[in-house]
Amino acid sequence: MFILLSIFMTLPVHLLAYSEVPNALAFIESAAICLGIGIVGILLTRRHASDLKPRFMFVLTVSSWFIIALLSCLPFYLSDLDITLAEAVFESTSGITTTGATVLSGLDGMDRDLLLWRSILQWIGGIGIIGMFVAVLPFLRVGGMRLFATESSEWTDKALPRMKTLSRGLLLVYLVFTIVAVTVYALSGMTLFDAFNHGLTSIATGGFSTSDLSMAKFDSNLILLEATFFMMLGSLPFFLFVREMYGQHGVLFRDQQVRLFITILLVVPALLTAYRWSISNGDMDPVDGYVNTLFNVTSVVTTTGYASEDYSAWGPLAFVVFFFLMFVGGCSGSTAGGMKIFRFQLSLIVLREQLMRLLHPRAVFTRNYNRRAVSDEIIASMIAYTFIFLLCLVLITTAMAALQLDFITSLSSALTVLTNVGPGLGEIVGPAGNFAPLPETAKWILSVGMLMGRLEILSVVIVLSPAFWRS
Repeated sequence: MFILLSIFMTLPVHLLAYSEVPNALAFIESAAICLGIGIVGILLTRRHASDLKPRFMFVLTVSSWFIIALLSCLPFYLSDLDITLAEAVFESTSGITTTGATVLSGLDGMDRDLLLWRSILQWIGGIGIIGMFVAVLPFLRVGGMRLFATESSEWTDKALPRMKTLSRGLLLVYLVFTIVAVTVYALSGMTLFDAFNHGLTSIATGGFSTSDLSMAKFDSNLILLEATFFMMLGSLPFFLFVREMYGQHGVLFRDQQVRLFITILLVVPALLTAYRWSISNGDMDPVDGYVNTLFNVTSVVTTTGYASEDYSAWGPLAFVVFFFLMFVGGCSGSTAGGMKIFRFQLSLIVLREQLMRLLHPRAVFTRNYNRRAVSDEIIASMIAYTFIFLLCLVLITTAMAALQLDFITSLSSALTVLTNVGPGLGEIVGPAGNFAPLPETAKWILSVGMLMGRLEILSVVIVLSPAFWRS
């Protein structure tokens, strides 16, 4: 794992070999450190049998993400950037968790090798997230893919007999989507460098850009629509794409979470566009208004974090809508963060069941999702996740407020890191700002929050609990 990270660290040097690479030494030194740690790790563990028990996997999963986030900051910290260790860790954590929050400014004139490393980090994080949600978290009985475990095993037994086949399928789909995104962007007017960077971060639903203006830099409705499409692709369940690839046609659009996800992205932008047009007294161009609204809503719902305008300035209703959209997220098994669509659907199922019990106390009810029964264990897991999510939101918001930050900045920054959206709301951390003005302590807290959000929170809480370490 660390050896692979060291290889990725050399990519900016190799890809930009025919142009100036001002931070080549920083990348080489960082790669050497990761390579050394990887070799030492192999030598220390090669004689030990692999233990795939849940306790070991919990520690391995959580520690791996935290260590990778720390090591990934080395190129930033050792480069010519004048940033602190907290800022370097914040930037790398935001990259590897595909959050998209940043402490950097002046991106238009920044060294290209550092811009490329930010995009590569998000691309690595995207495929790592898919693998974790599909293969690791269900094994640990954590995360949304538990709900789809029986569905996955059914098609795996028939079409994909080994997990290696699934992994190859996921990687192939991810690579194809990335190549298509890069190609489409390049054909639409972006430079090859911009197209490559935005292709990586669109499919990964990461949101890092090569400009402080984000996607507004290109001033193109066509590019905004293309980015919207690629963000949507990255937010759909990748294992369903693999099933489609192996001949099970139609499974993608029969999935309940996919249908609700697409419905949200059709309805909310239309309503917000109508609202924006009404408060502008008809001065807003309806086509430009709809495209920008669709793009920004998709960016927030998919937790990508791109922006084409400062949507927090679209009026009070839009401000509130975007705040609640930050909770939603994409589909389980995708690169997107958030609470995930399926949890809201399960909550509605439970609510309907409770209402029916009040009307028919002696009736027997069954819960079904995607034409499959939902166990009490899944419901209990959903309730536990929701509670711990809200508890973490309260704690991080309180911590931010204790550092003398205003309420909107405190709440939106806490929410955006836990859902891995990227920009928050307000003048400081909103789409037009960044996280650089925050205190150093806040950056450390938010970095941990990003990792907790990406690991579905419960994984981290379990590892930190005293009961976990008792013999």
